[in-house]
This record gives sequence, C-alpha cells and structure tokens, in this order.
Amino acid sequence: MPGSTRDPSNVRGSERLAALPPYILAKVDELKSRLRAAGQDIYDFGLGNPDGPSPAAAIDRLITEARRPGNQRYMPSKGLPETRQAICDWYQRRYAQKFDPDTEAVITIGSKEGIAHLLLALVSPGDCVLAPDPCYPIHRFGVIIAGGEPLPVACGPDVDHIAALEQGLAAAPRPPVGLIVNFPHNPTSATVDLAYYEKVVALARRERLWVISDLAYADLAFDPSAQTRSIFEVPGARDVAVEFFTVSKSYSMPGWRVGFCVGNPDLIAHLTAIKGYLDYGIFAPAQLGAATALGQCDVDVVQNRQRYHRRAELLVKGLGDAGWTVAMPKASMFVWAQVPPAHRPGGAVAFASALLQHARVAVSPGVGFGPGGEGFVRFSLVESEDRIERACAAVASFLRDRPASAKAP
Repeated sequence: MPGSTRDPSNVRGSERLAALPPYILAKVDELKSRLRAAGQDIYDFGLGNPDGPSPAAAIDRLITEARRPGNQRYMPSKGLPETRQAICDWYQRRYAQKFDPDTEAVITIGSKEGIAHLLLALVSPGDCVLAPDPCYPIHRFGVIIAGGEPLPVACGPDVDHIAALEQGLAAAPRPPVGLIVNFPHNPTSATVDLAYYEKVVALARRERLWVISDLAYADLAFDPSAQTRSIFEVPGARDVAVEFFTVSKSYSMPGWRVGFCVGNPDLIAHLTAIKGYLDYGIFAPAQLGAATALGQCDVDVVQNRQRYHRRAELLVKGLGDAGWTVAMPKASMFVWAQVPPAHRPGGAVAFASALLQHARVAVSPGVGFGPGGEGFVRFSLVESEDRIERACAAVASFLRDRPASAKAP
C-alpha cells in the first residue's frame, strides 16, 4: 500500500508452505526460459500439456452456452446437474457402473484441484498417506499441504505394485489413513490389471484406508494387454474409494479445467463441503462443453489416443537410432526413459539441463516426481511428429558429441 513502511522481510509463509520442498524442476525451467528469451527454438517435451484440438462439438456447445443469458453467473461448486449426469453416464457406458449424480459425483476444477481439496478435507496433521513414488506431484504435495506425511510406494513398469504397497505399510511410522493410486501412471506409464484393484480394495478394508484413484489417462492405453480398469469394477470398492477423471487428456481440453470425482458418498460429501467454502464452480459453458465431450466425442478420444501412440513409437525409435534404448509405453502420453549409462553419475537434473543447453530438447528430470524418479527423465508426447524427428536428431548429436556425464551449466 502507498506510503507503507512495513518491512517486506517480515512477511513469512506458513509452516505449511515451509514444509514444501524446493521445486526441483525450477533449474531446468529457468534455463528453458533463458534460451527462449534469447530466441532459441526449444523442442519442449516437459509439461504434459495436450496440444491437440478440443472436440468441435464441445467448442460449439461452449459458444452457444456463452451467449445464453445467465451462464455468466456463479455456478454451484458441486457442478451442474447435466455435467454430473454426463460423468455418471460415462461410467455406465465404459465400466458398467451406475452412480447417483446427486450423492456420488462432484465436478472439480480439473482433477488436480479436486485431489488437493479432498486431501485437505481428509488429512489431519500428522496423518500418514500411502502415495506413489515417483508420482504426479499433487499426490505427494497435496498430503504435505494438508499437514500429513506421504509414505512412498514404489511405482513403475517393472514393479510388483502390491508388494510395494505391503512394503510401504510395513515401513509406516504410524498406521496410514489413506492410499493414492494412479494408473496408467504419470510419470512412468505403468499399468495394472483388475486383479491389482481387487487386492487394493481388500487391503483398504483390512487396514481401514480410504482410497483415491486417479484415472486421468484412462483412455490412453495403446496395448490391448493394458486396457484401463476402474477400481469400481471391484465389488465393495464404493465402500472405501473415490476415483478422479478429467477431460484434459482424453479430449485435449486441459485449459477448460473440468474434472470429476465419483464414488463413496461420504468422501464425495467431504469434497463437496470443502469446495463450498473455496470456490463458486466452473464457468457454466465450460462445464456444458465438457458434458457434450463426454457424451458425443468418442471419435476425438480415439484420434487423440492414436496421435500419442504414433508419437511414442516415433520417439522410441528415434532415441533408439540415436543409441538411447528406451521402452515403448503401453499407455499414457509419456515416455519414461532411463538416463543413458554414461550420464547417470551426474543425475537426472544435470542430464536434463545438459540436453536442454546443448540439444535444445527439454525433458522433465524424473527426480522432480519424487526420489524414486532419480536416474530417469520423462518425455511428454506434445510435440508434432516432424519435430520429434528433429529432436531425436539433436539428441543423437548430443550423445555423440558429449558421450560422458558432465555437470549441468
């Protein structure tokens, strides 16, 4: 305020904010910003930010509803009835699961906001929550922000995920109150079958845990053996679990910020209650456009899945031709790549920084998703096919010219 003599150094964050670790991806992001400011073209595989077009039918609905009087007003934080019905209809078609749109569904501002707010509603200070490692950051940091302690559960394509859960339980300093699962997995692209969810539900009952299932990549399974299952296909899952989905990935609608949570009515009520204090709901035309996408735009989903599949195949082949052997993902919009052997001693951040500095290829260091991600980098499949080919050529030059690990600039 004008004329204020208050010392800005006296403004401190809360203990909750102080508990958050330093943003480990900041170094790479800062370098990327500097290079772009200098006019450099960056092959950016960093953020998982879908680049495909949103469905035409959803856009048309958005425009129509934006012109409708009254749709500019505040909306219920729980979401509009049509949109809640649309996600329930989606589950009925996709997984033969029926949900009550009034008591078992709530609309969220993307799944990230919903997960974070649900954790605020469920986690008390000191509570332990089992969370994947590596993980989509809100799965861990959401627990920390709520005052809890995330307990790492190893996750990846070659991991026995049930054994990892049991190990996490055995290492817990206190009995956990909850469990977060995410398949297809971000960042590693790991998948699971229905037997996994059967064991999760049994474990949750045995240990008296609530379960949050993040199903953001449900539609992006390439391999027939990796078709995504819902936890609600397991009898009794509704007693312990909720599941989050979003139009961001399947429908290329990330900026629309429309997500969904369905499942246990008590957990849904907790999320609805805390959202009532924190938001006024999503812009009605965006919600209604999302409802149209869920009900009418299956062809767009197929096209998006095919796009990511082609890009994954092209990237994996291109990296292989460059001398960097990387496994083809079965699902998701990511390629999870172990750092080439000669560059592992420097760590994932140093390798990603060097790759960006010398090849203009931006990737996310795996350790930014948790300690279990050290030694890996994540490619998001958000560059066009021709740019993927050019990026792979740049990687080949980098690996040829810099065959051994070096400190990041």
